[in-house]
Parts: sequence; structure tokens; C-alpha cells
Amino acid sequence: MPRRRRHGPPSRAASAAPRTRLDIIDAGRGFAIGLMLIYHFAFDLAWLRVLRADFNNDIFWLAFRALIVTLFLGLVGVSLVLAKRAHPGPRHFWRRVALIAGCAVLVTIASYLTFPQTFITFGILHCIALSSILARPLVDFPRLALAVGAAIVALGFTVHLPLFDMPWLNWVGMMTHKPPTEDYVPLFPWLGVALIGIALGAWALPRQRRRLDAASRVTPRSLAWLGRHSLLIYMVHQPVLIGILRVLL
Repeated sequence: MPRRRRHGPPSRAASAAPRTRLDIIDAGRGFAIGLMLIYHFAFDLAWLRVLRADFNNDIFWLAFRALIVTLFLGLVGVSLVLAKRAHPGPRHFWRRVALIAGCAVLVTIASYLTFPQTFITFGILHCIALSSILARPLVDFPRLALAVGAAIVALGFTVHLPLFDMPWLNWVGMMTHKPPTEDYVPLFPWLGVALIGIALGAWALPRQRRRLDAASRVTPRSLAWLGRHSLLIYMVHQPVLIGILRVLL
């Protein structure tokens, strides 16, 4: 007769398997989503001429948007570190990138139908997809990622050349003026933020893991839920917000 297998506690190797997610990281992304909802709610009110606000020149709104994008791109870098430790193979990575890139194409199409003169050609999702591809090779080299990231941020904010004003180079950044588009997140400086996020994640995950786990246990579930479903929320929130406002107003 075949011997029955004993079902004991999981092995140390199995219990030490890396986790794909941390609630505290999801909560950070959820916090960014919450800020984005506030920003877009105000934007929609201005678009419907209920609120007077200058989103292109007002320092408050420019800083508010920069904070949101910084949170998203920085967490992209941290998440790349987590994801590669949990899924070293390329399949999981490319499946996620393909999903984000597909959603970016849908955003471009939808924005063209809504704002044909200022539709989105390289927004937050486009930047996240391409930055993920460019940054992933440096996940195993966090010090190099930090140095390159800092250089890209510095160049993105200080170097502005007419060469990059050409429409087909808008995605690079370093332009002399912002292109006419509803959302613009170029690689310079924002790829640099993702690379700095890699360095931060590579430093914090092994050294501060107990604190991160403890923080995850007390993280508000609502924020973690928003972070886990951030892509879906991003894709549906504007039609929902505009629909509600049109009904109410």
C-alpha cells in the first residue's frame, strides 16, 4: 500500500516565501488615488464652469498634481522590487505591463473623443508602463538606480531644449513648454522618481521589514483596497464623476 503523506506545518522555506504585496504599500497607492479623485473632482467642476481654477499655472494645483504623480511613480519603483522578489520570471511582469499599456491606449482614445484638441498622448499610465520596462533591469542594482534616477530628475527639471518641443518627442520631456494635452507625465523627470523608488524599496524591504509588516497590520483596509484596485479605479472614476456632476448640476 502507498504510504500516506504526513501533513505537518509548512517548511521554513515555504513560510519565508516573499510576499507579493504589503498593505502599507497598497495604502500608499490608495492615498495617491484618493488625492487624484480630489484633484479630478476639482478639475471636472472647473470644466463644467462651476469652479474657477487655473490648473496649468496655479502653484497650489501644480504642487498638488506633482505630489500625486510622485507618489504613483515612486511606488512603481518600490512595487518593482517587491514583484521581482515574489515573481522572478518575466511572465508576471510583462502581463502587468501589457495590462497597463492597454489601459493607456484606452485613455488616449477616450480623451481624443472628449478633448480632440488636447487629448492625452503620454499621461500617467503611459509613463508607468514605459518606466516599468526601463527601470526593471536596475532592480538588482539599487545604488545605480538611485544615481541614475537622481540624474534624470535633475535633468528633467533643469534642462529644456527646443529639440524636445517636437510632438514625436513629447514623451521624453525636457521641453521648453508643456504640450497641449490634458495629462502629461514625461520620462524626464518621472522615470527618475521610479528609479529612486527602486532604491528606496531595496533599502527598506530587507531592513525595515518588521516595521512594514507591523504598519500593514494597522493600515486602514479602505486605503489598502483602493491601492489594490488602483488601475480599475483610475479607468472608471472620470466617467463616474462626470456622470454624477451632470445629474446634480
